[in-house]
Amino acid sequence: MIIEKEKFTKSDLLKWMKCEDKKELENLYRRAYEVKLNHTGNKVFLRGLIEFSNICRGNCKYCGIRRDNLLERYIMPEDEIIECALWAYKNKYGSVVLQSGERRDREFINFVDNIVKRIRKVTEDNLRVVLCVGEQDYDTYDRWFKSGSHRYLLRIETTSEKLYRELHPEDSTLRERIACLEDLRKVGYQVGTGVMIGLPGQTEEDLVEDIQFFKDIDVDMIGMGPYLPHKETPLYSISLNSEEEIKKRLTLSLKMIALTRIYLEDVNIAATTALQAANPLGREMGLSCGANVIMPNITPTKYRKNYHLYDNKPCLNEASDECKSCIEKRVKSIGDEIAFDETGDSLHFKRRQK
Repeated sequence: MIIEKEKFTKSDLLKWMKCEDKKELENLYRRAYEVKLNHTGNKVFLRGLIEFSNICRGNCKYCGIRRDNLLERYIMPEDEIIECALWAYKNKYGSVVLQSGERRDREFINFVDNIVKRIRKVTEDNLRVVLCVGEQDYDTYDRWFKSGSHRYLLRIETTSEKLYRELHPEDSTLRERIACLEDLRKVGYQVGTGVMIGLPGQTEEDLVEDIQFFKDIDVDMIGMGPYLPHKETPLYSISLNSEEEIKKRLTLSLKMIALTRIYLEDVNIAATTALQAANPLGREMGLSCGANVIMPNITPTKYRKNYHLYDNKPCLNEASDECKSCIEKRVKSIGDEIAFDETGDSLHFKRRQK
């Protein structure tokens, strides 16, 4: 297949998504890496991930911390969250991601707001704060933005109306999720989203529609990876969960990263932990296919076993220092370099602001 075209069409995306020839795919991955070098360079930006609470109002059919699951629920004390943020700051991470289950109550909104303010204060506004805490109303997004969080990650999981309904309870709709993404853009955030890849019933056409959606909403950041099952979820019983099936999802994920990089060029794309769960070298593969962000887990290890989104999640017992050393080696192994002390704002976002 022709890969030297300057711009891919939607038809090109589908042809490549269906490609199974290993040599052809190697050429695709090589092209995607070249596009990354041309637009964002060989720097990899770090986002220290703090999974600060597993309490969730949602009951999504794929998620290990869904409301109906029996597990030890927690919310980290404010001071512990600040300690994690300070560790990231002192170790020259450019950003932290505050991630939790979804809540919309006033106590939670105030808690997040205070954490954002405290992190910005103790790091003298030098550490970017990314929020990943689900669907909220416009006023809440605006409040958190004004308090100092200027990036927000809200994964859409799929743009297929049919698949979305199958993944979520009746009180969660694709239209509402898209409306939240639109609100985030209106407020002024750098907006991130993403999808799960290899869902039961998902087609290559669905995945191409996902990439087109990223372009249509003018997204700044993307986090996506293979669908990995959790035994205690409704989706598990209808999923194919063999090693061979996970390998297929990994390949699909690498195609998605590569094609998204080629199609969108200058956005930030994460090499997610789910890639590493599918293959020990999964994150390196993601970087080689065009990703330029890694989110090392800096949550205290005592909490990690209860933030169990999917089975076989890696790094549950790895301390933050160990994780940092491991990440450095992984990034260097493919010829990239970590951008210490750089915030890593999306170039796509910056260019749109001009």
